[in-house]
Amino acid sequence: MLGSDRPAVLIWIMTFVFGLLGVAVGYENNIALIPLAVLLGLAMGGDRLVGTAIALGGVGIGFATSPINVYTVGVSDQIAQLPMFSGAGLRSVLCVAALALLAHHTSRYMRRLRRDSGASLLDRDDEEAGLDKPLQAYSLSRTDLAVIATFALGLVIMLYGVFAHGWYINEISGVFIAMTIAIGAVARLSPAKINRYFFEGAATVTTGALLVGLARALQVMLEQGSIGDTIVHALATPLAGLPVLFSTWAMTLVHAIINVFIPSGSGQAMATMPIMIPLSDLIGMTRQTAILAFQVGDGLTNMIVPTSGGTLAMLAIARVPYDRWVRFFFPLLIRVFLLSWVILAFAVMIGWGPA
Repeated sequence: MLGSDRPAVLIWIMTFVFGLLGVAVGYENNIALIPLAVLLGLAMGGDRLVGTAIALGGVGIGFATSPINVYTVGVSDQIAQLPMFSGAGLRSVLCVAALALLAHHTSRYMRRLRRDSGASLLDRDDEEAGLDKPLQAYSLSRTDLAVIATFALGLVIMLYGVFAHGWYINEISGVFIAMTIAIGAVARLSPAKINRYFFEGAATVTTGALLVGLARALQVMLEQGSIGDTIVHALATPLAGLPVLFSTWAMTLVHAIINVFIPSGSGQAMATMPIMIPLSDLIGMTRQTAILAFQVGDGLTNMIVPTSGGTLAMLAIARVPYDRWVRFFFPLLIRVFLLSWVILAFAVMIGWGPA
């Protein structure tokens, strides 16, 4: 395994790498990268929760606090008639600080595991997905480097499509299928082996796909029954009677509750911002602050709400039970919420908004 201090360094580095992916690429778009982080966590001597925290936690927090989140900040800025992605400075401070809290939380858990393997929150570590020999015994051949380069090129193409042409799940899935074929060819695998490995990999995410479908079915029922609008109105109305600072904090909690029923970031923005923006004007809260409150309440709870299909799919791929993930992540969620409330209090104090 790695040296005594290397796991913590790797955890911090990879947390920010996955955080950057969450900031720039999105949430569900990074599902395919979860196994890489899980394997890294096992290689460092941890359990599956370590890699899951790095990947799911990093991507989730990066997405939640992203200053360029097209689904939450972008949509909300349009509704609020603010310059696109304005207020990026304060959001970036929150993003970096929240990722640092995640890296510290994961590093502490990793240290406990290295002192006592029985401290794992999982019932047992699945050795099947671990390494066959110590990490130092591995080396990269020319073929390995070519495979990595092909994978990196595929990611560049995917990022270009996401930002330049608005690609989403269908297009991104197509890119990953093309990457599978290209990587198989570079690795000199036969068509039969490529096909077998593809379906073996697909079989491992079947549970996740079913959970995504169930979560989406619940969302459709709420939308078709217009239940979401009723919930939004009932929760937002009491905010008008609170002082501005308390209203700001309460707004994050309101969005967190609404996120259970409307887990889509852009969907919740479309449903709530037409109510929250006029409400913020009425009580003296800046529109920029209202958007950040929405971003915090919606984004951070994505990683624990049972209706978030992306979260359930990532946990299924990582083979981490939902209840164990919540037990690991919830204490961190509280700390990140408190950090966000400090940032929001500062935003209220300075009357944060575009110049």
